[in-house]
Amino acid sequence: MKFIRDLLPVRAGVLCSALAIAAPPVAVHAQSTAGLDSAPPEITFTSWTGPYMRSQMLGFVRPYERETRSRVHVAHYNGGIDEIRDQVESANVIWDVVDLTQADSLRACNEGLLEDLSDISLPAGADGTPAKDDFVEGALNDCGVGVIVWGTAFAYKNDAFDGKTPATINDFFDTDNFPGARAIRNDPTVIMEWALMADGVAREDVYATLETDEGVERAFEKMNAIRAGLQTWQAGREPVRMLNAGEVTMSMIWATTGVVASREEGADFTVNMDGRVIELDLFGIPKGSRYVEAAKDFIRYASSTNSLANMVGFLPNGPTRKSSLSRLSDDTLQQIPNGPAYEDKLHIMSDAQWWAENHARLEEQFDIWLSAGARRGASGTVR
Repeated sequence: MKFIRDLLPVRAGVLCSALAIAAPPVAVHAQSTAGLDSAPPEITFTSWTGPYMRSQMLGFVRPYERETRSRVHVAHYNGGIDEIRDQVESANVIWDVVDLTQADSLRACNEGLLEDLSDISLPAGADGTPAKDDFVEGALNDCGVGVIVWGTAFAYKNDAFDGKTPATINDFFDTDNFPGARAIRNDPTVIMEWALMADGVAREDVYATLETDEGVERAFEKMNAIRAGLQTWQAGREPVRMLNAGEVTMSMIWATTGVVASREEGADFTVNMDGRVIELDLFGIPKGSRYVEAAKDFIRYASSTNSLANMVGFLPNGPTRKSSLSRLSDDTLQQIPNGPAYEDKLHIMSDAQWWAENHARLEEQFDIWLSAGARRGASGTVR
């Protein structure tokens, strides 16, 4: 929902002080508490930087520290599972809880890189609903516990098209009626689903179509319409800058980041939710963490009804617990990408299992296609 991942190219995790609320996405590592036998372990929590990390810091990290009198170290990373794999394979695990996309959670779990959370005891919802029924579909797996529901949408620069307004995802690829450069995230996810939907493939048939060589070729053929002047981005705020600066007329954008940024002073773009791709993020514990029980305690707290509602109050991603929805303001409900405000807009749920199995294959082909002419924006991982 996030709500969004400037992820792939930059791999280095950067530790930052737990006091730095505005620091980048979080990567937290349990530190030694020698000499403080009564003090709880100091875990390290790793996530995405920017507004999303701020929402987590204020929504549940700081409250958890206050209520447990413990300290959580927060670090950021750029997504993916390479850093987790490196830590696990080198027996040097320094992260204790990581915020992962659903597809990455499944991939890391399948590779044995995460601790088993299938038997974790989670609190019931604030309304008494058992946890297994309170979380949305896909938010619980053998190695993960849900955090947010987030989405990717597209945005267009205001007044760029002589009074015409892009209305559907088809218009993202229509450079005749809506000319100008486009920007997309440097990843095959979302853009390939969009290409097929814009080419007339029903959303329920998108992944079956991408399963075939013909379907992949069809997606790339549609994407050729936006090749001229195409730019790519990694950080969630990068498309905001590109649109406001007039570098592109339309861009893929993380829905929540975009909606919030479009309300800022000087913003000159509008977010359109048609065709949005909905995804989830989940908490996971890297295999070999020295503080597994403390990490589980943190996850229990952070994934509770109140914690998720608090987090969403600072950045309107969708909570993964249904019981959190009743605690959101009407204004927030109108902004979350899986909320009632956008029910009339076309959307598709990202098939995380499918991407976990096929991302490597399509990433290679996407990079080959991209090398034909896209300009890459600045890297970073701000949500």
